[in-house]
Amino acid sequence: MSRKTILTCAVTGNLMTPEISPHLPVNPEEIATQALDAAKAGAAILHLHVRDPKTAKGSMDLNLYRELVARIREKNEDVILNLTTGEGGRFIPSEDDPQLAAPGSTLCAPGKRVAHIEELRPEICTLDFNTMWSGQASVINSPRNLEIMAERIYRAGVKPEIEIFDSGDLHMVKDFVARGVLKTPLMVQMVLGVRFGAVANPQTMSYLVSQLPQGSDWAAFGIGRMAFPMLAQAYLLGGHVRIGMEDTAYISRGEHCRSNAQLVEKAISIVQHLGGDIASPDEARQILGIR
Repeated sequence: MSRKTILTCAVTGNLMTPEISPHLPVNPEEIATQALDAAKAGAAILHLHVRDPKTAKGSMDLNLYRELVARIREKNEDVILNLTTGEGGRFIPSEDDPQLAAPGSTLCAPGKRVAHIEELRPEICTLDFNTMWSGQASVINSPRNLEIMAERIYRAGVKPEIEIFDSGDLHMVKDFVARGVLKTPLMVQMVLGVRFGAVANPQTMSYLVSQLPQGSDWAAFGIGRMAFPMLAQAYLLGGHVRIGMEDTAYISRGEHCRSNAQLVEKAISIVQHLGGDIASPDEARQILGIR
């Protein structure tokens, strides 16, 4: 394949826990250190969440984002930053009254979910199109809220990475394109292997790729034990790739990964052994049309 492959490192996420992944970075200093090491190992894009340092749970604290971005930019001005907007979409129905939110719900107004994007203006941010069950929580991304978020993301000069978790998400994306809410060419990330979402196998990935709007730049990844198999499959289908401790706790069967950099090094080895080359941050910018 002639085009170079963009590798995104998803550094910490919001659902992985220190109990599952003992080397998971939690506070801004830890996340920044692992992010910088992943960039040094070859990741062109860093996909970033922040966590409450006391509870290790996902957070929307703007001060944490400010600190994380500043720590990374202090030592690396080249790597592309991709901040999540996924926080703030979870609703856990109360057992006594399912109309009421139970503890742990984070569902909030769309403006709050993009406040850090408007202030920090990363080159990329995610825009999740999934409405689905995740454990005991319902993830809710309504069309209205997605339109509001998309408009504010574009107004901030940021490129949205469209995250889809199943075929219905992609149908909504195509409707947004037809109505001019989303600008083409799209940058799409396919999430495979989440329970009750798209199955992590070659057939599912091939179908989703076949339905993308023409000219889309796309990547795909698998969760857990399917992380590396789906990384190889994405490359073979002509897509870009993603790996990181948001997605998997293991470097190989039964062996916990020590760091995001270790995952990135293995991912690059797979792509190179399949005949590919990894894009630098500037090459990734050219591919994605980021100025």
